[in-house]
Amino acid sequence: MKIKQSQLIQNLSLQIESQLSFINKLMKLSVDILNYRQSTGRWTILENIEHLNRYGDFYIPEFKRVLALSKREINSDEIYKSGWLGNYFANMMLPDSSKQNTFKSMNPIEDDLTKDVQTKHLQQLNQIKDILGQSKTKNLSKMKCNISISKWIKLRFGDTLRVVIYHQNRHHHQINDILKSTKLNPLEILPIVH
Repeated sequence: MKIKQSQLIQNLSLQIESQLSFINKLMKLSVDILNYRQSTGRWTILENIEHLNRYGDFYIPEFKRVLALSKREINSDEIYKSGWLGNYFANMMLPDSSKQNTFKSMNPIEDDLTKDVQTKHLQQLNQIKDILGQSKTKNLSKMKCNISISKWIKLRFGDTLRVVIYHQNRHHHQINDILKSTKLNPLEILPIVH
């Protein structure tokens, strides 16, 4: 993937705005709907959100750490070129890609969850929005992030942002599917901006 860095940040920022809007709509739903389980082994709305929160607990501090270490400023019109592995991981997170297995530590199934999960997710989305703002003048290709699945693999900062935001989109789509299955005035998620 090759794209102007400013365009990448703008695209990711639009997705975060869409995600914030969607989660704000979910705040109006009852706990019964939020805990509705389509079938055994399937996640509820709150479990999907808690899953994202667990990843946010890893990635948000990592993003902040990497930004704090970065001293090099660039022109935002510079071209961002994705790494092959980062691009692969980002594309795996798209909603229409194949189902992925979850690590046990990231699987919230059957946890006793409350609406506080949504509040935390909104806070994390706002932190990622701020991180995107701070990233506008940083070289997203040169900065490297640790990833949650391996301490030996590092991805370009821009690719890691894509992985996290696409992963959120994926689960927001799953939440929308749950809402549709309840036959209770499903909320519409905005289309993913690429």
